[in-house]
Amino acid sequence: MRRSAPRLARYAFQGHVPRVAKSAFVAPSADLIGQVKIHEKASVWYQCVLRGDLNYIEIGAGSNIQDGTVIHVRSGALNGGNHSNGAHPCVIEDNVTVGHMALLHACTLKSHSFVGMHSTVMDFAVVEERAMVGAGSLVLGKQVIPSGELWAGRPAKFVRVLKKGELEFLAKSAEGYQEFARQHREECELVEEGEEGEAGGGGDKREHV
Repeated sequence: MRRSAPRLARYAFQGHVPRVAKSAFVAPSADLIGQVKIHEKASVWYQCVLRGDLNYIEIGAGSNIQDGTVIHVRSGALNGGNHSNGAHPCVIEDNVTVGHMALLHACTLKSHSFVGMHSTVMDFAVVEERAMVGAGSLVLGKQVIPSGELWAGRPAKFVRVLKKGELEFLAKSAEGYQEFARQHREECELVEEGEEGEAGGGGDKREHV
């Protein structure tokens, strides 16, 4: 017997309960803790962890946080006594794409920006509108990635100005993931033990060894 995917894992912390818009998709294996807000048509994919325990995390409308990504905030108690660099949230604005297994820590991603898979963006860094961080990059704390530019490397450095097709891709990526999210929200089913190959009109008939 198939049934709908299990309910997403939301954890209240110190009275703060994660909030998810009705049209958003949060995979059942993702963990949302504390001060987390997911806006309309945003998506948080499988095995993501969003821990808003010491400050807040916000995922803007239409943004996608892809599989295995970890998002955290900055603690005012763990700043080495430097009160000018205290607690800080992590804010992802609208129609942002964050690739698989990224790490976002107390940073800001402006609307229509792009962070490639396996990239790390550190405290107080800002990726401006329509800027792109290449896969596997390290954006250091307080770094600003200017609009319309590609930065890559560890640490990330300026590579070149984005081409017209790449700028167009930023919008297409967000729109494409909104459709993927709708399909997963409406069609994802949990397969019970012994039901392999029965879901979705036949499934994969190959033997697994």
